Amino acid sequence: MTARPTLFRSVLYLPASNPRAIEKARGLNADAVILDLEDAVAPDAKSEARQAAVAALTAGGFGSRVGVRINGLDTPWGAEDLAALTGLNPVFVVAPKIESAEAVRAVAARLPDGAALWIMVETPLTVLRLDQIAGAGAPLAALMLGINDLGERMNLVLGPDRDPIKPWLAAVVAAARGYGLLAIDGVVNATDDADRLNAECRQGRAFGFDGKSLIHPAQIDAANTAFSPSPEEVAKALDVVAAFAAADAEGKGAIRVGYRMVERLHLDAAHRLLARHAAASTPPQDTPI
Repeated sequence: MTARPTLFRSVLYLPASNPRAIEKARGLNADAVILDLEDAVAPDAKSEARQAAVAALTAGGFGSRVGVRINGLDTPWGAEDLAALTGLNPVFVVAPKIESAEAVRAVAARLPDGAALWIMVETPLTVLRLDQIAGAGAPLAALMLGINDLGERMNLVLGPDRDPIKPWLAAVVAAARGYGLLAIDGVVNATDDADRLNAECRQGRAFGFDGKSLIHPAQIDAANTAFSPSPEEVAKALDVVAAFAAADAEGKGAIRVGYRMVERLHLDAAHRLLARHAAASTPPQDTPI
């Protein structure tokens, strides 16, 4: 039987310096929240934000898995961010501006015990070196697309269709799949544009992403819905499983299910989809990390 996966459909950034946002986040239904020490925090508030993140992790009480986005090790704050997390229990640490496998390993060597490493894909060099970066090995667990930084550095003009970055959407997912990592799509800045959010979630799902990073709690439900199997997908998966379980399918590599021929690879995919469906019906804190 396929193991029930841990879902990261909705990954919400929270400014670590905002205590009201952190308190509200304890009751949200996001699959994960990220206490952000980097982009969401002004330089003169870095120390205060770090202390707030430590306090939030120590207090606990989140219904979501909790990660921390640190500042880069090439900044005045990154090393202190990692040192402050020693002995705490973030599920993962997000490292920004990673541009080489060596940079992955430099952060990995300082991670708190048990924490996974997620890295941001947000510079041209990161995109060009995706293979070596994604292949850096454990504890690397996820690639997160940083659309704002990548778009600015590439001088892109991004509309709702995101046409200029479609090659990199596919490249990030390919690198993640090639090395068994999660792939998390980038944010939608327009928090009051539900149509664009829904369109980007559907597009991210179509490209194969596992979930989407978010900047507002109002975006959570759209991401959870888009990155969960639909009722139609679940019904088709059940049909495939039932068809292969039938006596006349024994030993066959391909059979007809309804109007199409399906193979054993489709059976494996059906089991994975049903496992995701089961996980989507379970609160995040009740599923294995």
